[in-house]
Amino acid sequence: MPVPIRRLLVALTLCCALLAGATACGSDAQDTAAVAATASPTSSAEKQKFAKTRFVANAGLAAGATYQWIVKPWRAGTFKKGAKGRKLALVKAGLAGTFTYNRLKAARKNAEGDPTLAKAVAPLTAGIDGLKDLPSKLRKGDSTDSVAGSFEDIINQVKGAGKSAGAEVTDKVPSTSQLSGG
Repeated sequence: MPVPIRRLLVALTLCCALLAGATACGSDAQDTAAVAATASPTSSAEKQKFAKTRFVANAGLAAGATYQWIVKPWRAGTFKKGAKGRKLALVKAGLAGTFTYNRLKAARKNAEGDPTLAKAVAPLTAGIDGLKDLPSKLRKGDSTDSVAGSFEDIINQVKGAGKSAGAEVTDKVPSTSQLSGG
């Protein structure tokens, strides 16, 4: 099947541009250090601002995933034995649980960059670490009521801690590709 000449020209142009860009961007230690120095925040206020922003983004994604794929189906009774769509809901909930745990760990790390957030989130460390084994329980269908309740409680505590530190967290439902990609 012949390929139109325009596609070939576009592909050739893109390849040349990428090749030229890659060869022009040689990397040595001095260039890398210069870029890192200019890209990082310079004042402590900027570091705090970036930490809060990243905290809100990560905690928001965790909250959205928890609500969409764990709490909502749990309240609807989808996790009960014999419910229609139970297996798929449990697999999604397991993925969402893993995603939530990952984003909450990232949010906790972001909170360390801001003194106010660090104080507010510090008591939640044990609770976040306690979520580690729960996604596998969701996938298997083990004690779904207590597992879903645990996720909901931790998310509410993280939201409260963020709000008390001036970083209000709102739910942001991740796409399924973000969910499966981790």
